[in-house]
Amino acid sequence: MKVADGFWLSKKGYEVNYASQAYKVETTENAIKVLATPYTVMNRGMTLGGPNLEITYSSTCENTIKVHIDHYRGGLDNIPRFELNEDPNFKPVINRSEDSVELISGDTKVVIRIADDWDVQFYYKDRHLTGGAWRSTSIIHENQFHANARMELQEDDQDFNYPQDPNRTYIREQLKTDIGECIYGFGEKFTPFVKNGQVVEIWNSDGGTCSDQSYKNIPFYISSKSYGVFVNSSDKVSFEVNSDTVSKVTFTQPGEELEYFIIGGENLEDVLKHYTDLTGKPSLPPAYTFGLWLSTSFTTSYDEETVTSFIDGMKDRKIPLQVFHFDCFWMKEYEWCNFEWDKDMFPDPEGLLKRLHDRGLEICVWINSYVGQQSKLFDIGKEKGYFIKNLDGSVYQSDMWQPGMAIVDFTNPEACEWFKGLLKKLFDMGVNNIKTDFGERIPTKVKYFNGKDPIKMHNYYTYLYNKCVFEALEEYYGKDKACLFARSATVGGQKFPVHWGGDCYAEYSAMSETLRGGLSLCSSGFGFFSHDMGGFEATAPADVYKRWCAFGLLSTHSRLHGSTSYRVPWVYDEDGDTEACDVLRHYTVLKGRLMPYLWAQANKTHTEGVPMMRSMIIAFSDDTACKYLDQQYMLGDNLCIVPVMNEEGIAEFYVPDNGTWTDIQSGETYEGGKYYTRKCDYFQTPILARPNSIVTYGNFDAEDKMTVVYDYLQDAEAVVYGLEDGKTAQATIFDSESNKITDITATRNGNVITVSYAATDKSFKVTAEGKTVEAKAGSTSVEITL
Repeated sequence: MKVADGFWLSKKGYEVNYASQAYKVETTENAIKVLATPYTVMNRGMTLGGPNLEITYSSTCENTIKVHIDHYRGGLDNIPRFELNEDPNFKPVINRSEDSVELISGDTKVVIRIADDWDVQFYYKDRHLTGGAWRSTSIIHENQFHANARMELQEDDQDFNYPQDPNRTYIREQLKTDIGECIYGFGEKFTPFVKNGQVVEIWNSDGGTCSDQSYKNIPFYISSKSYGVFVNSSDKVSFEVNSDTVSKVTFTQPGEELEYFIIGGENLEDVLKHYTDLTGKPSLPPAYTFGLWLSTSFTTSYDEETVTSFIDGMKDRKIPLQVFHFDCFWMKEYEWCNFEWDKDMFPDPEGLLKRLHDRGLEICVWINSYVGQQSKLFDIGKEKGYFIKNLDGSVYQSDMWQPGMAIVDFTNPEACEWFKGLLKKLFDMGVNNIKTDFGERIPTKVKYFNGKDPIKMHNYYTYLYNKCVFEALEEYYGKDKACLFARSATVGGQKFPVHWGGDCYAEYSAMSETLRGGLSLCSSGFGFFSHDMGGFEATAPADVYKRWCAFGLLSTHSRLHGSTSYRVPWVYDEDGDTEACDVLRHYTVLKGRLMPYLWAQANKTHTEGVPMMRSMIIAFSDDTACKYLDQQYMLGDNLCIVPVMNEEGIAEFYVPDNGTWTDIQSGETYEGGKYYTRKCDYFQTPILARPNSIVTYGNFDAEDKMTVVYDYLQDAEAVVYGLEDGKTAQATIFDSESNKITDITATRNGNVITVSYAATDKSFKVTAEGKTVEAKAGSTSVEITL
């Protein structure tokens, strides 16, 4: 939200008062409380007015500094609050001197100067992170006439777009950025990956992947200087990233309060660990979800015969398939959502699902939280009060998605139990996963069962929606078997994986914007990411489809899905191309072989909160060249993926400066610290193993395996890549239930690599620089002489 008119002036209609003096500073055993005045108080007469700001600095989680700013504290307690893991008994260290006071939490601290001029600075150890001084923290009042005129202009679209706060007060903070500092995150953003120069508004929207709107907005960003800033609000927070004052990140929130956290860390992985300590770790999706998903697509015609032909076609072509997804039209038109199968298309749904399960498939079905007027559930929900209501108490309805649809009110506990009951009937039939679509177009001129502010509920709604469905899966299948395929999200949504990137077009530019969105989301605490392979809208040329298959199967989760056309590979052979099936099989089998490595990385994401699919700057925070990379990424700790996104088949990529990297498919090596250009056929997507690493491969072959859930140790191969003299590489192998089987450690001394591991009852292989030895059952070490 820009209110500045250049540097010196404010726009017409706005009055800005900046914190200018820490007039009164008090300390308690766990907080610093500051009364900030908008000018330097020279005499008692100047204390007769305001506006003053009451600012509290505290810490409720190690390595986080909590800043709470109040103007008026007499408002209603009707604000939805994110579920944070705060410890009210956490005690930071507080030190006070004559001219400053500091609060220390772990290695992160804030220093507030006690002097005439306002100055607040944040540090990690001795490294300066950010801070604010003159013209930073402020309160903004909007002229009544100006506010009314602007609200009147927006009246027509107020239901789905943010109405300006009628009290016309905003709290704003501005934090300094250094020269060359880059900002990332804010949830799923399809705009350029480096957010400097952008205006970012935290408001969930159903806008596709080709605009600045997004389905998953998170008021959290990370910096290339290895710190994070989390604004604890579900409101429409507006961020100006070096786009208002060009040396600052500015964030503004409507109302009388603002709360944010500064999160320090040794590097960006460390920062994300601390952020997910606060907001929740990603849950671990079941191992089978990492296999290939196939969808009916959206508006295509399909029945049991169609579904069976798809599954038979994949088996005949030896393409391993793990999950089959039924999109919207498993229900009868105009009746979404009634949670009942369209008996005209699927006369025996229980029998169909059993037949699919007998073939080794898991089942996913589409839902949203909207109930059309033609659904038999509409009258029940209306009578019981299970829907969001208009201000007059009537049911809110719209024709936006289904004629006369209502929206389930998840602030009503009875509505949640009703919704879960409907889902459990599907689970009884054999449904394993739920695609929770929509949740973004939530109106604001309404009222909720719990009386919460409807404007602040707009973004928060998706949390309650996905939480309800995820809990239903946990209650039925157990806490280690729940998996969603969700589109919308807010803070904490990472606890309910998996999330996919939404409606993208079937072209190369959409592949690129999808990747940017995924990397931004995974920079915001989300551990797992998927997207519609082949593009959602329209039908891709075979060239794009094949490149997207590689990209999709080298993401954490892989789903073929479209809008008006099927995504089975053989339909792309009709233009004379014969490789689509071969390419899909190649990368599906490769992902199956990589499951021991991928599953270990997924377990790490779950326990530590570091995203499994991460940008290069997160993985290499000290490498300046990585700051701007958004067309390649790390998949786990040790594999760099470079999707090919052009008709020429050219891959352009940077190899970080920490040794020699190895392409796991071709065996080619690349010296670190350099940029490379390589022409690739459809089977040569660059997959580069990090030096001084171990990547574990399983015994997976499409000839005899159609599932990614298998014995990850028996006849596995631990490949040691680029191990330098005196260095050590490590890996862990888990079984499919997340029980640790063994740790593997490789150490090089001269031309001898010694590999040690915990004894097991199964044999596996160890390979380094083309030489392979057998690690026999019961043994604990082997040596490879190079």
